Amino acid sequence: MENILLVLNIILALVLVLLVLMQKSEGGALGIGVSQENMMFSKSAGNFMTKATGVVATLFIICSLALTIVSRGDLTPSSSVLDQVEEDTPTIPENNN
Repeated sequence: MENILLVLNIILALVLVLLVLMQKSEGGALGIGVSQENMMFSKSAGNFMTKATGVVATLFIICSLALTIVSRGDLTPSSSVLDQVEEDTPTIPENNN
């Protein structure tokens, strides 16, 4: 189950990156100057890409949480380093005055 979730998480991450990179830049600083008549960057395609990005991002977060919950059972409880330190307190040498 953990391997399936891991592969799904990687696929969702790649799809999410591709969806973000395919969207039209609205900031202007990185805009390439492609015309609005292009099918990929039209208004309806932008709305679809925005919705698809939201859906894939939500699935990615859910898959990441599920992967964390499933893999949590494999962890062994660990003790603190302070628990392993000896309880002996060092003695302070006395002044020889």
